[in-house]
Amino acid sequence: MMLFISCAKTMTARSRVKVPFVSVPHFEAEARDNAMDMAQFTAEDLGRLLHINSKLAAENCLRYRDFFSPDNAPLPALLAYTGIVFKRINPQDFTEEDFRYAQDHLFITSFLYGLLRPLDGIRGYRLEGDVRLPERGDVTMFDFWKPLLTDYFIAEIKRKGGVLFNLASGEMKDLFDWKRVCREVEVITPEFYTRKNGRLATVVVYAKMCRGEMTRFILKKRIERAEDLKAFEWEGFAFDEAESGSGRLVFVN
Repeated sequence: MMLFISCAKTMTARSRVKVPFVSVPHFEAEARDNAMDMAQFTAEDLGRLLHINSKLAAENCLRYRDFFSPDNAPLPALLAYTGIVFKRINPQDFTEEDFRYAQDHLFITSFLYGLLRPLDGIRGYRLEGDVRLPERGDVTMFDFWKPLLTDYFIAEIKRKGGVLFNLASGEMKDLFDWKRVCREVEVITPEFYTRKNGRLATVVVYAKMCRGEMTRFILKKRIERAEDLKAFEWEGFAFDEAESGSGRLVFVN
């Protein structure tokens, strides 16, 4: 089994959590090239490219300018990202065995780094999938990564039994030839809904929390079968057999 989640927009450069080791990202060379290309932009440029305010643009301009500084030490990805999903994973209480299991079973997407393992050392950045870099042939980051990631992704899933638990946001499919992924491995996608006036609705913040909580559940409990995912419950969300279907496990509050 492999598990798959999205990166976060918010990051930190420091953590007191001890990890068994720090690994090098598989696509480190590509990430360094991407960072070098992003460093050419002014804060104003980044504001337009990334659709962010002037404060965030200035912060990320500085991040890219300092990306290669020897004082800018990399931090394991699972600790560096601080979005809702990662807060709910809560790696602060992970044991060494938990970190090692996560390293073997979890992928995190990244528009800068492509695909990351939890203990891959990364530096702070911000990037979006629709950004086009002239040095990349003026294609989007989605299209830049697709031919590089697809074969590697499929091979790693097959190496771990051929089953993918997909807890990433929908846009991350565009980093891959997703139709091919679905043909070559079994993809299980948990979905989280709130019932309102007899209808199912997605509440984004709850969906993100559930993805984080389920990721933690899988890693802590060493879940490897889709059937065992059905036991997941959190804050009233529970598996709904009637709403689920082929490749979809629906959890309703």
